[in-house]
Amino acid sequence: MTAPSSPATLSLARLLGHAADAVAAVRAGRSLNDALARCPASARPGTQALAFHALRGLGAAEVVRRQLAPKMPPPFTDALLLTALTLLWPSDAPPYPDHTLVDQAVAAIRARATSSAGFVNAVLRHFIRERETIVAAALADPLARFNHPIWWLDRLRADWPSQWQAIAEADNQHPPMTLRVNTRRSTAAAYVQALADVGIGARLLASVDMEAGGFGSSAVVLDRPVPVTQLPGFADGLVSVQDAAAQRAAPLLLADPRPGRMRVLDACAAPGGKSAHLLELADVDLLAIDRDPVRLVRVDETLTRLGLAATTRAADAAEPSTWWDGQPFDRILLDAPCSASGIVRRHPDVRWLRRPTDLAAFAATQAALLGALWPLLALGGRLLYCTCSVFRAEGQDQIDAFLQRQADAAPVGHPASPGQLLPLADNDAMPSPTAASAVGDGFFLALIEKRPAPTETSSR
Repeated sequence: MTAPSSPATLSLARLLGHAADAVAAVRAGRSLNDALARCPASARPGTQALAFHALRGLGAAEVVRRQLAPKMPPPFTDALLLTALTLLWPSDAPPYPDHTLVDQAVAAIRARATSSAGFVNAVLRHFIRERETIVAAALADPLARFNHPIWWLDRLRADWPSQWQAIAEADNQHPPMTLRVNTRRSTAAAYVQALADVGIGARLLASVDMEAGGFGSSAVVLDRPVPVTQLPGFADGLVSVQDAAAQRAAPLLLADPRPGRMRVLDACAAPGGKSAHLLELADVDLLAIDRDPVRLVRVDETLTRLGLAATTRAADAAEPSTWWDGQPFDRILLDAPCSASGIVRRHPDVRWLRRPTDLAAFAATQAALLGALWPLLALGGRLLYCTCSVFRAEGQDQIDAFLQRQADAAPVGHPASPGQLLPLADNDAMPSPTAASAVGDGFFLALIEKRPAPTETSSR
């Protein structure tokens, strides 16, 4: 991590205080986005950088804090200590000098809890004096080594015995910034040149055959992330931000189209990236629904920015009787609610917010949505089920159970469509001498076709 840039009036002490508030909020069960929304706008970029860093290293910091201060301090003091410890963790490029970090952490705690200043100073200086020994001891604990809850690691180990450590380590890396070029307006190659013209390095992502669950030819990966305001034509709808794994959904659903203008449902549409991608790729009649009216506004805003049109409706996909007009759909996209375990690189708070019991609840919701939406699909139509999860319970196990229940459902593709993608290099796009590859998010995609149900024949 590099030191966050911010106006000179925003001292590191102030940013540390805001970051500690955000970390404390996550530890109390609130999302990081909600916590950052409460932060003053001028401090938000620097606070977010510090909070992301702290949450990526929170497990190690908790192990060390328990070692140095077994009695848990008050929430803000504890969160400030944890944030500072992650910033003092050994690094080839420390974000701040040790003395600066300790001085500013003490200033931050003095502004909020003066009586704890001496305690914070003592713990941090103790860590610095014996850092090598303390870190070595901490890393014997999987919580510190992998910075995930132990139950999460156990689930990864059960689902992916040979890859679980690599997945956990990948979760702590900074994700690439991947763009989706609006192919109604430009091409990926032309947009790479437009980026080069303004000094932004980028490369094409290798195109993968859509029938194999690829993302087509609209993906571009930046050499380094930049604010969207710096992207040429972003405000005018030339490009969107979307991970390479998520870009596989729309081309896969639209491959091998039915004759005529297809009727398509995006059943859990917010914030609208996949709805927009569908409309960029084909002329379809799209109904985009979401049960959250506030989040549905983002779908409308996204489509407006891109110059696209669809019918949007605040509705619960699990209750079609309240919104369906009785006309079957040719294609249904079900991007189901899930644990978000595949996108913790982008949302490092998720791993600390989830509980083991959440997976069963999500799986039940996913099964209910599949059951509710399947009758809405036309014979010969296709439903694409996807989740941004790496847990089998929300991916292949869910689809296997659905196929057992539904006699007229058949998987499409070999391997099916493409199934589970892990945030690892072996899930890269196909290599090409003129195109780049980028490790996408953890994602699951399964394409299912409705076929005539087999008829039972009586034996003589």
